Amino acid sequence: MLEQIQAGVVSVFNGVAWGKWVSSIFLLVLGVVLASLAARSVSRFMEQRSTRHHTVMVRRLVFYLIALLFAIAALREAGFSLDVVLGAAGILTIAIGFASQTSASNMISGLFLLVEKPFEIGDVIEVDATVGEVVGIDMLSVKLRTPDNLYVRIPNETLIKTRVVNRSRFPIRRLDLTVGIAYAEDVERVEALLLRLAEKNPVCLEEPKPFVLVTAFGPSSVDLQFSFWVPKDKVLDGRSSIMVAIKKALDREGVEIPFPHTSVYAGSHSEPFRVQLLGPETHANKETLDVDEDR
Repeated sequence: MLEQIQAGVVSVFNGVAWGKWVSSIFLLVLGVVLASLAARSVSRFMEQRSTRHHTVMVRRLVFYLIALLFAIAALREAGFSLDVVLGAAGILTIAIGFASQTSASNMISGLFLLVEKPFEIGDVIEVDATVGEVVGIDMLSVKLRTPDNLYVRIPNETLIKTRVVNRSRFPIRRLDLTVGIAYAEDVERVEALLLRLAEKNPVCLEEPKPFVLVTAFGPSSVDLQFSFWVPKDKVLDGRSSIMVAIKKALDREGVEIPFPHTSVYAGSHSEPFRVQLLGPETHANKETLDVDEDR
């Protein structure tokens, strides 16, 4: 019995075309190595000549194309018919498509994103309540790095269906600040003061020109919209520096920044509210409450 098993194993071992399999594995390894070297070379060539988005796309395309060619060559070397392999791949693709419709939807959405290019790698985008820099665009998802250094993965299908705001598509951005001043202040004087602050601040651009609008008469203040333009990489610096300058300038010029007021009105026929401040000694001798007399 043992001799028969050994004879069977030996016959199977001798029946395998080891030379073809070794050649196939060698072709696979060689393909991966050459694909990696070619992808890196293309990436270095395009780094200074194109955007990061295009560089990553071409690098991945070169890698997968070369790896696919060597994989086909390896299968043919192993004795597989290319027609049979393609037929099996088609059936497998359909089966996987029915089994994983979400992944297929993400892949199709990824193709639309690559063609439409609403954003590129390095752009800062806003998706729903998430803001971050695009660090990767893959077939299934887009990867973001948030300002507080979190790694966020968003499926491509979500990006197609929802509202996406690209905050760095254009080289400059407009910042709108709301400044409230008291009703007694001269609006035109405050407007001239704000425009002078924009002229002195190096972050604010001269063109397009800054402007001031009266937007509302609030409960306790006249609300002004102070708008100015800054480079897209100076948004935070521009907002913070100009707000500090506004506070200092209004304090220096004696312009009141009112705080919210609350008035309690009980009607024209009502008596005014009686307000009495009680000291510690008065508080000890205060009249007994009615509720205490009933006890």
